[in-house]
Amino acid sequence: MPSSLGHPALAPFGTTIFATMSALAAEHGAINLGQGFPDTDGPAEVLEAAVTAIRSGLNQYPPGPGVPALLEAVAAHQSRFYGLSLDPRSEVLVTVGATEAIAATVLALVRPGDEVVTFEPYYDSYAATIALAGGVRRTSVLRFPDFAVDEESLRAAFSPRTRLVLLNTPHNPTGKVFTRAELDLVCELAREHDAWVVTDEVYEHLTFDGVEHVPVATLPGMRERTLTISSAGKTFSTTGWKVGWVSGPAEAVAAVRAVKQFVTYVGSGPFQHAVATGLGLDDAVFAGLARSLQAKRDRLVSGLRAAGMTVSVPQGTYFVVADAAPLGAVDALSFCHELPERAGVVGVPVSVFHDDVDAARTLVRFAFCKEDAVLDEACRRLAALGG
Repeated sequence: MPSSLGHPALAPFGTTIFATMSALAAEHGAINLGQGFPDTDGPAEVLEAAVTAIRSGLNQYPPGPGVPALLEAVAAHQSRFYGLSLDPRSEVLVTVGATEAIAATVLALVRPGDEVVTFEPYYDSYAATIALAGGVRRTSVLRFPDFAVDEESLRAAFSPRTRLVLLNTPHNPTGKVFTRAELDLVCELAREHDAWVVTDEVYEHLTFDGVEHVPVATLPGMRERTLTISSAGKTFSTTGWKVGWVSGPAEAVAAVRAVKQFVTYVGSGPFQHAVATGLGLDDAVFAGLARSLQAKRDRLVSGLRAAGMTVSVPQGTYFVVADAAPLGAVDALSFCHELPERAGVVGVPVSVFHDDVDAARTLVRFAFCKEDAVLDEACRRLAALGG
C-alpha cells in the first residue's frame, strides 16, 4: 500500500475534539455538555415546513447557489435585523452549514503564505482550513475571565502579508460578544492592511442581558470587504440539518461558490425551504429562544460555581467557560478525558482551541443548551467530584 496517506497540512490536527469527547460520553454513559447541540427541537413551524417540503417532492438537487426562497429569506433577514441590503441572486450563497462556508471562504481567498488573523481560543475548524489553504495563522489571545481584546497583541498580529481576518462573534468557546469599540479596532486594522474580514455569526440571535450583536458588515467602510457567515443550526436548534450561508460582495461570493461547488456541490434540499420559513418568523420567536437559553446559562453558571469552579459569565452562545483548577485540574485536556469516567460528565478543554496552551491550562467549556434536569444532574455530579 502506498505510504503517507492524508493531507500533510492536517497532520497536526487529528480527530476533532468534539468527536473524541462525544465518543467518551457514549462509552461511559456520561452527560454530554461537550458538544453544542440542543436536546430539544426548535420551532414547530420550521419542523413542519421541512416535513411539507419532503412530502411535496422537494428532495432532489437544489440549485447550486441555494433555493431562491432561502436566498431571498437570508437577504430579507439581513435587511430586517441589520439594515443591510443584499442582492439574493449574487450576494448570498447557501452552504452545508457554517463549517463549509468557513472552509470554502478561506480556500477561496487565501493563497499559500498569506496570513490570517484570528483570536484564540478559536473554533477548531479555523486552524485546519487555514492550514489546508496554505495560510499562516496569526493570533491574538482572549484571556479568562473577561476575554477582552488586547490591542497591542492584536496590532502585532497584523503584517503586510495579512490577507484575511477571521472573526467569530458571538464567540465560541468563550461566549464573548465583541464590543463596538473592539470591532472598530479590528476594522481599522483590516482597512489599514487592505484585508478581508470574514465573520462567523452563527450565534447572532443568542445574546443575553440585552447585549447587542453588531455585524461587521454594518460598520463604516466594511460592507465591501466583509463576508458574513451564519446558519440555521443554532438559531432554530436544528444543528443536524446543516444549512448555512455566506453573504457579501458579489465578486467575493462568486469566488466562494467556485470552491463550494467542488466540495459538496449542493446539500440539505428540503431543509433549505424550511429554513426560509424560519427566517421569516416573528421577532418573538428569536427573542424567546435567547430568553430560554439565558435562563439555562444562569442555571449552569450557578451550578458550576456551587461545584467550586470559577466561571466566566457568557454574553452569548451555548457555552460557559469555567476554571476547573479548584476541582483538582492541572491540565484540562487530561482532566476532561478522565471526567466522563470519574464524574459521568463531559466537557471540552479550552486549550485545544489555543496556540498558547498556557492561556487556558485548566479551563473547560460546558454547553448549557440542554434540558434543565440534565444541567442540574451534571452540576450535582461535578459538585460530588469537588467534595
